[in-house]
Amino acid sequence: MSANAVVSNNPLLQGSGLPPFAAIKPEHVVPAMTQLLGELDTELTNLEADVEPTWSGLVAPLENISERLTWSWGIINHLMGVQNSPELREAHQAVQPQVVQFINKLSQSQPIYNAFKTLGSGDDWNSLEPAQKRIVEAAIRDAELAGVGLQGEAKERFNAIQMELAELSTNFSNQVLDATKAFSITLTSKEEVDGLPPSLLSLAAQAARAEGAENATPENGPWRITLDYPSYVPFMQHSTRRDLREKLYKAFISRAAAGELDNNPLIERILVLRQEMAELLGYQTYAEISLASKMAPDVAAVEKLLEELRVASYDAAVRELEELRAFATAKGAKSGNNLQHWDISFWAERQREEKFAFTQEELRPYFPLPQVLDGLFGLVKRVFGVTVTPADGQAPVWHEDVRYFQIADETGNAVAYFYLDPYSRPAEKRGGAWMDVCINRRQLEAATQLPVAYLTCNQTPPVDDKPSLMTFSEVETLFHEFGHGLQHMLTKVNYVGAAGINNVEWDAVELPSQFMENWCYDRPTLMGMAKHYETGETLPEHYFQKLLAAKNYRSGSAMLRQLHFSFVDIELHHRYRPGGKETPKDVRLRIAKTTTVLPPLPEDSFLCAFGHIFAGGYAAGYYSYKWAEVLSADAFAAFEEAGLDNEQAIKATGKRYRNTILALGGSRHPMEVFQSFRGREPSTTPLLIHNGLVAAA
Repeated sequence: MSANAVVSNNPLLQGSGLPPFAAIKPEHVVPAMTQLLGELDTELTNLEADVEPTWSGLVAPLENISERLTWSWGIINHLMGVQNSPELREAHQAVQPQVVQFINKLSQSQPIYNAFKTLGSGDDWNSLEPAQKRIVEAAIRDAELAGVGLQGEAKERFNAIQMELAELSTNFSNQVLDATKAFSITLTSKEEVDGLPPSLLSLAAQAARAEGAENATPENGPWRITLDYPSYVPFMQHSTRRDLREKLYKAFISRAAAGELDNNPLIERILVLRQEMAELLGYQTYAEISLASKMAPDVAAVEKLLEELRVASYDAAVRELEELRAFATAKGAKSGNNLQHWDISFWAERQREEKFAFTQEELRPYFPLPQVLDGLFGLVKRVFGVTVTPADGQAPVWHEDVRYFQIADETGNAVAYFYLDPYSRPAEKRGGAWMDVCINRRQLEAATQLPVAYLTCNQTPPVDDKPSLMTFSEVETLFHEFGHGLQHMLTKVNYVGAAGINNVEWDAVELPSQFMENWCYDRPTLMGMAKHYETGETLPEHYFQKLLAAKNYRSGSAMLRQLHFSFVDIELHHRYRPGGKETPKDVRLRIAKTTTVLPPLPEDSFLCAFGHIFAGGYAAGYYSYKWAEVLSADAFAAFEEAGLDNEQAIKATGKRYRNTILALGGSRHPMEVFQSFRGREPSTTPLLIHNGLVAAA
């Protein structure tokens, strides 16, 4: 096939509408992006030469440029996450520098910046809607953060840093993926799999078959255990073999920390470059850059909130560890008084089973994916008045397990669509769960372009004719991602720059997702979906009561863990200076003294797999999870105050939530949006009450 043929029929150049996944191949990436970037570059040059400082002369044409780039590059990045392959990686790597270069050129365009400044202070300003004003203000701020004010050498250096950081972050992520994949243990005797639940034995036999052990069965093995979450987590919780838990734990905490896949030099380099970038832009630290576009006003405000939560959770975490030691000792564990990290999950699971008399595994049969989806869709209909229906077959998909759905409003009109890719595929799909934008809501001349979301999870796949049976935490994860999806899909904003999650401050963006998790403990929601996949029997009442009781089991430890990550992140990006007396690892160990109750092991290289801050968007922003959780707990408290069993009140409160937090997107400051829903500023009390760390008044 000639190069021209690859370009002219290139599915990545479609530019709008649903991606034709079935037609996209890795070899389309380079020709498509080369051609597209060439065209967009010409469009940008023409716009710069002839720009008018008005909405239609500036923002609309810019939106066209960014939407075309987002469409093609977004698909490629999506496939990197869900269908990773050596060929795709190579193609991505080949074009990423040109993409970064173009984005820099766009965001550093002096004529465009000057036009935004004129628009922001000219006669047209007062005729703009609040959403339009926020978009203009964000464009000015983002241009300044992107180095628009830099000249000559400083600008060249800034651009070189951006380029190198993009490459480092991709490499960091790939090395974590490769290191996770590189380690596994194959178990061959019954004694080695003692304690493991049937679901893990099935998964491990399936993994062994995939590696060539064709005769592997759940009953007789061999069983392959990996560092992928659906394998690693249940193994650590259930394996009675302390030696194997230790081996697996040490492999997990030292991922990407040595040899060819060592991320340590990448961490050092990333921190050096971020600090240099901050200084080039006139900030003292990278944390200050990060907060310039967030809801939190400054580092002091972030640390004040984190410290408030740390004080409330530290003593609880100490008490929880003491209780766990006493429990393990009482159960005859020789190591009871000297619990190590690889013992915590195991004994915590035993303690949870005894305290609440159930296991995560026992509940799986009550949470088959199809029913959980019915429950989730029933909830959003009840609270927000929208209807979700399957639309499989109406959109091309990248894997046969992917589903497609429509969301309609009260009048039956479609308002949005989403893909759901639910199962773990460790060979090609990155871990974790996420929501991403496929198509933005936008007003076109003839009609409104409806939003489309990607919802991606990594739960246990269907095994041996059974549906995907979910743990309760997988159910919570699905609700969480759907919350992000709702903000993207139920937006009423018609300007891309502030529609859905666009232009929502990063530390407020987790509000709708964490808010949805609360409903997993709401009786009608949970009991409506928790039905045994074989018998149809509803989850017995005693399980529901135990789930409620277990909700805050070890909540001090869980809270402290998140605070530990948040403090480390802020410290590395605010006070730490590369090349000084401390290494990043030293910084972490110093902070661990007040944020962990069991100090990390010397070989713990957690930072080497901390993709959130080194390969994701959470640098100097990991605190956002807690910041947004304060908001989400307070938002849910509005429903509790209205009365969770009062259908009219739930509908009214749901409508207010939908019309503010979900509909307004990034069109207003999140504090304003929150106050318009809640009638006041947020408080930390509901979060501490929800976590059982302070008593309800």
